[in-house]
Amino acid sequence: MKVSLVQMNSQGNKAENLKIAAELIEKAVREEKPDLVVLPEYFAFLGDSPEAMHESGEEFPGGEIYTLLSGLARKHAITLHAGSIVEKEGNRFYNSTLVFGSDGKQIARYRKIHLFDVDTPNGISYRESDSVARGEDVVTYQVGDKTVGCAICYDIRFPELFRALRDKGADVIVLPAAFTLMTGKDHWEVLARARAIETQTYFLAVGQIGAHADGKKACWGHSMVIDPWGHIAAQCSDTVGTASAVLNFDYTATVRTNVPVANHHVL
Repeated sequence: MKVSLVQMNSQGNKAENLKIAAELIEKAVREEKPDLVVLPEYFAFLGDSPEAMHESGEEFPGGEIYTLLSGLARKHAITLHAGSIVEKEGNRFYNSTLVFGSDGKQIARYRKIHLFDVDTPNGISYRESDSVARGEDVVTYQVGDKTVGCAICYDIRFPELFRALRDKGADVIVLPAAFTLMTGKDHWEVLARARAIETQTYFLAVGQIGAHADGKKACWGHSMVIDPWGHIAAQCSDTVGTASAVLNFDYTATVRTNVPVANHHVL
């Protein structure tokens, strides 16, 4: 399986963000011919208020975002893991991942389980629960004969979710994110590599990068493909762009045979 990660600097202009996302997907397909393409968290809109985020939301199926991504997946015969989007359902909103198969049909939806409510040392507050409700389901999907697990951003700090994905047979775990600059510089790589090592899966950590919210907030970027031994196989540079890698599942089998942690769980 070949994968391409799309690293973005999304802002508060939905139309422009979708245009850039489509261009980057087209670029990755043209240059790398991947099987799976992954976008970052809130790729379609990254605003500074719950009201703005809600305004950008869409009901599924249908809507501008859904239609665009379904069409791109079908056009290029790829699996498209659509980072995360503000999903509207009645009076509720969710931070949701949609996944489209190579025929353009939706094959998975994951609603973020762990919500980021934090006051940072520099005085900036993040209150995700002001914008979205919490999901409940552990979600996987298939790309060929391989199982892919879903998570989003702050989920990375809760290893029990990744144990559950591993127990559901995940060969690959995808984590789109908008990890903050403050925490990202110290925790992003450490946590992502730890999740890969403990689950013995390929871990795709796909981030936003740079300033948004009129420069008041910033994301760390450093999107990575991490192998089941915890090594970084590919990484984006410090700019908008893509990174690609071929996933070798024979290597996964070797890692799991040499250190068979899945056979040793007692709790």
